[in-house]
Amino acid sequence: MTQSQTQLQKHSVEDTLKDPVAVAASIARMLADSAVERDRKAGLPTKEVQYLKTAGLLPLVVPRQYGGLGATWGEAFKVVQTLSAAEGSIGQLYANQLILSVVSQTAGTPEQAERYYRATAEHHLFWGNAFNTRDTRLKIAPEGQHYRVNGIKTFGTGVAVADLRVFSAVQEGIDYPIVFILPREREGIIYNDDWDNMGQRRTASGSFTFQNVLVSADEVLGPLPYPESGFATVLFVVNQLAKTHVYLGIAEGAFEAAKNYTRTQTRPWITSGVDRATQDPYILHHYGELWVQLQAAIGLAEKAAQRVQAAWEQEWMLTPQERGEVAISVYAAKAMATKVGLDITNRMFEMMGARSTAAKYGFDRYWRDLRTFTLHDPIDYKLQNVGNWVLNQELPAFNQYS
Repeated sequence: MTQSQTQLQKHSVEDTLKDPVAVAASIARMLADSAVERDRKAGLPTKEVQYLKTAGLLPLVVPRQYGGLGATWGEAFKVVQTLSAAEGSIGQLYANQLILSVVSQTAGTPEQAERYYRATAEHHLFWGNAFNTRDTRLKIAPEGQHYRVNGIKTFGTGVAVADLRVFSAVQEGIDYPIVFILPREREGIIYNDDWDNMGQRRTASGSFTFQNVLVSADEVLGPLPYPESGFATVLFVVNQLAKTHVYLGIAEGAFEAAKNYTRTQTRPWITSGVDRATQDPYILHHYGELWVQLQAAIGLAEKAAQRVQAAWEQEWMLTPQERGEVAISVYAAKAMATKVGLDITNRMFEMMGARSTAAKYGFDRYWRDLRTFTLHDPIDYKLQNVGNWVLNQELPAFNQYS
């Protein structure tokens, strides 16, 4: 057992409650030590999830009255950002954990919300999902008072190692997805182990096959108490900002890695006229420009997090108009984080030099992770939404990505 692992085991729930970011930083140090190796191997993030459980981070946003830590969204997003700086895959898994652990509050009944909140807090349950509504191959059909599910579902992020699994399926004659929660041990769900993408390789985001899977009526979320409220769909917006903080974390991790390499390894160019790379005017320009852009992205995200928290606290009193205005703030932050992050993870090599491309460093993983994850939700549509609001005061329509 490493020193970092020993220190992690000494953390109590009280430590996590007092300073969850510091606890996340201790996990991040462990992740950073083996990030390159695990990126190459891919596979299931079993150990990484156990770190999160041991640290008591899984019920971070579960309300205290149900046994959770009751953190604000701003506090939780900082944890996501800290983990993502060490490894994008685990940052994404944890971002999903936060969102999924509260999904029953916005999409379920009060009874379902209490049940899943208490279970998550008491047993430190890890959540995964395959919610992608664009994939309609998974079918759900009534069977007596319950349901049966058959078909295939893609992008099952973290599902292979999750204690609770959230899925969406299509029911004939129903024009909206049916969302349900299943325990890990439910028979008939097969992981196809087919996640082989260039980035986010430890998210285990492969596909699942369902063979006559039983779903009890009370495992289907809903009906909503106030379906016309902006709160009914605000979690999609919160999820957008959680992902934004994954992007920011990856960008920060890449920036710090580049700084350390430049200070210790990079050689000055032969015509630079300086003795050290840290004195090269072009390298200084790159670092200055990218640092300013990164601070701007972080500032937009922090502002959006404040608006998200205020909206969340309104619960079912939140209006669709207010929900839409929060969404615009989140879209701006997400677009900025995407652009800055891709710029940093690409240009970092210009600041480090040719030797930094050696495979042993694995610096390319930052770009691969960010490029892979950001393609799940093209920022062109976010910028179009923002532009439509700026010029026409039209708020975005509600869907899984908005």
